[in-house]
Amino acid sequence: MFKAKAYVKVRSLDEAWELNQKKSAVVVGGMMWLKMENINKQTIIDLSGLKLDGIKEADEMFSIGCMCTLRQLELHEGLNKYFDGIFKECTRHIVGVQFRNSATVGGSVYGRFGFSDIITCLLALDSYVELHKGGIISLKSFVSMPYDNDILVRIIIKKDGRKAAYVTQRQTKTDFPLIACAVGKKDSRWYISVGARPSCAKLVKMDDDGDLDRLAEEAAAQFKFGTNLRASAEYRQELTKIYLKRLMGQIREAK
Repeated sequence: MFKAKAYVKVRSLDEAWELNQKKSAVVVGGMMWLKMENINKQTIIDLSGLKLDGIKEADEMFSIGCMCTLRQLELHEGLNKYFDGIFKECTRHIVGVQFRNSATVGGSVYGRFGFSDIITCLLALDSYVELHKGGIISLKSFVSMPYDNDILVRIIIKKDGRKAAYVTQRQTKTDFPLIACAVGKKDSRWYISVGARPSCAKLVKMDDDGDLDRLAEEAAAQFKFGTNLRASAEYRQELTKIYLKRLMGQIREAK
């Protein structure tokens, strides 16, 4: 059971950052995973009063506040229209609507969970995170960073014209994925992200030479796969080859 002695609904990011410098404090989003942990904290930091729960579209990018829910991401017309429905696809299997109405994008990204559909999807796009003190950095760099006490403010996705597609396989409809694959393409460059390996998603980039079988084979070889109760490393690798080929073919046909 998760326990805390004090609850603070902060009035500024500076206040949140100051409180979060103590190891006894924790920033909460939707608390969908945190509430299942057996830990004790001194202070809960709630960002819900800072108006960070929306999605803003500009000419050159989308800005997604850290308190935006997965359901908002799933239903946002602008995001799904621009990125070929990839956000609807990557969220629709995550537990259920009630869960997605509470779970936040910021919590999903900051947690860097190995099973994260959201990170897998975002990595295939031109995505960045904005940290209160650390500034704007690429999502690819962020997922490799050690955890610290900064505050994740928003996620930025640049409108760079790339096409994208996503697929995942689960043992049951609402279970964690046993593999998740996302592919983006801009000009002659592929952006390939594979998560639930079962470690956190990773991005590789490849030039398009026309041979999808070879591309899928070489891309899958650049990822490290592991074995757990859901699947073996060998099975995950074979699925990755198949799904990457399908996604790349899907994008080619759409163009």
